[in-house]
Amino acid sequence: MRAPETVSTHRLTLRRPVAADVESIFDYTSDPAVTRLLGWPQHTSVADTRDFLRFSDQAWAAGPGPYVIVDEGAVVGSTGLEVETPHRAATGYVLAQRVWGRGYATEVAAAMVGLAEELVIGRLYALCHTENRASARVLAKAGFACEGVLRRHTVFPNVDPTSAQDVECWARLAP
Repeated sequence: MRAPETVSTHRLTLRRPVAADVESIFDYTSDPAVTRLLGWPQHTSVADTRDFLRFSDQAWAAGPGPYVIVDEGAVVGSTGLEVETPHRAATGYVLAQRVWGRGYATEVAAAMVGLAEELVIGRLYALCHTENRASARVLAKAGFACEGVLRRHTVFPNVDPTSAQDVECWARLAP
């Protein structure tokens, strides 16, 4: 499955990450406020971010992978599609605190919906920690419907690395 390496929205450019992005990505992935309710650990060193870039390259070798979110030339976050089957993919997003409240998350989620439709993926979903009400609002605005709560489903290493937490499953079906 071939996906474009660059996706444009009204205000943002979503593109495949490159090695030169390492410091910019580390800036937001090392912020405890940004990473608290995410399903991957906060980056504690640039080496963690380099590992992410290696993961990204491996994902792109197989199909669509992570995208960095670029605002006026600056990397301010990440998104992407994780294609699980030819008919189902997961998405998510993370943004630097300095751009919170600008509507970028909704714009990015809508772009991932468009990309999923372009790739003829019938079901796009996102998991959201039950305390992450801001993300739930974003998903609702992007046309996702909450399908329910999955109990003790996901370990959120920045909340409690020893036990799984409840998540809401939000999904959007292709028209």
